[in-house]
Amino acid sequence: MPKKTKRKLAHPKLPIQRHLNLQHEGRYFDLRAIFDRLNERHFRGKLRGYRVVWGRRRKQRPKEYFVFGTIQEEDRVIRINPWLDQPFVPRWFIQYIMYHEMLHSVVPDEIGPDGRRRVHTEEFYRRERQYPGYRRARRWEEENLERFLR
Repeated sequence: MPKKTKRKLAHPKLPIQRHLNLQHEGRYFDLRAIFDRLNERHFRGKLRGYRVVWGRRRKQRPKEYFVFGTIQEEDRVIRINPWLDQPFVPRWFIQYIMYHEMLHSVVPDEIGPDGRRRVHTEEFYRRERQYPGYRRARRWEEENLERFLR
């Protein structure tokens, strides 16, 4: 009888979360639900075709600065740092972070006098300050930033 060999899969099975395309569901927060609510409330439902996902979890926290979220406008992907998916992080703070990233899609970038692209323009900051929980979220960020750094 011929000896059976184990065959390696060319494409290993994806984690169940990715397999089911549930990258927006964290342990504590569902980013899709947060995005949809903010989209209706602050953007009149105009942001369509966006994927909102938890980013890759790094093995170590950063030492100097912490990126809470990013947006790739070309691909319509908003990534939120997975270190925020923790019970001590208030939902309203994640809502603020999501709003900040969503705002990038509606406020145009500018080219500064030095020729560099500026994504945080005066108009961006003006609109960001209009967010109802802006001051509260910024205060919480300042008070808790050290918890995300090593």
